[in-house]
Amino acid sequence: MEYRILGGSGLKVSALSFGTGTFGGGNEFFKAWGDTDVTEAGRLLDICFEAGVNLFDTADIYSYGKSEEVLGKALEGKRDKALISTKATFRFGDGPNDVGSSRYHLRRSLEASLRRLNTDYVDLYHLHGFDALTPIEETLDTLNKFVREGKVRYIACSNFSGWHLMKSLGIADRYGWTRYAAHQVYYSLIGREYEWELMPLALDQKVGALVWSPLGWGRLTGKLRRGQPLPETSRLHKTSEQGPQVSDEHLYKIVDALDVVAKETSKSVPQVALNWLLQRPTVSSVIIGARNEEQLRQNLAAEGWNLTSDQVAKLDRASEVQSIYPYWHQRQFTERNPIPVAQPSPAEN
Repeated sequence: MEYRILGGSGLKVSALSFGTGTFGGGNEFFKAWGDTDVTEAGRLLDICFEAGVNLFDTADIYSYGKSEEVLGKALEGKRDKALISTKATFRFGDGPNDVGSSRYHLRRSLEASLRRLNTDYVDLYHLHGFDALTPIEETLDTLNKFVREGKVRYIACSNFSGWHLMKSLGIADRYGWTRYAAHQVYYSLIGREYEWELMPLALDQKVGALVWSPLGWGRLTGKLRRGQPLPETSRLHKTSEQGPQVSDEHLYKIVDALDVVAKETSKSVPQVALNWLLQRPTVSSVIIGARNEEQLRQNLAAEGWNLTSDQVAKLDRASEVQSIYPYWHQRQFTERNPIPVAQPSPAEN
């Protein structure tokens, strides 16, 4: 397993990390992801450890705390092997202050997560989204105190816009507070908007990307084909409307290119899609999930080899979409405003 520095920190994380949204199955939305119990979770974690995975990602809202509980129990006696990442900000309770990134909510959320995880600290603590109603100073001061208290090792954000992240980093620098080491982002062959602004920002400010849903909300498993119904076992039956939207034709164009590269490499479609991400700038770790041991072993095999530059270019061409303004305009001035990922030539796939 390759280990990469997390952004501008000194922390090394495995290139592949394990997401535990499948743990717990606490409601219909998360049951569509999976309902892994403690026994099975322990087996999956052992497989991850054997492969060299050291980062495990969860959140308080995953199955309303059950994912954290299952992860905490599965890590009993193994806590020193694992880096735990969890999140807060989204609503957790019915009260007026049971949501957001206020000092009140973050303090309560962290203490509750520590109890569920059965640990006295978390290695990486995320804001799950941006709270525009709480002063950024209040949020960052609170997170900085968590670090000083030893309850949090590093802080991160997730699903921020470019200005959300840059303003937060500027305020942290102004007061000498802990900076965000990472940004957990949606990024995949069918969702490349991360490259437009957040990737250049991450390069400039040394913020590592932790990639969630790297298989495009389950669409890049190789099971979705032209003229065929959804497979019987798929989260898309119940969660497609909540996930990133993509036209069928664009998806099939990418799957066609993945098929070609999969045959060239003797790898599976999802392994190729994951490996493409591992070669992108700023990516510190790609978060994989799995319903079972077979899926996990398949996903872990995406690391340890590399696509050729021609194969990367083939996938780039198939997945490229027209940028929105001002990004399409900026790409006409790459002589002085270089973009982090070179644009593929319009050659045939």
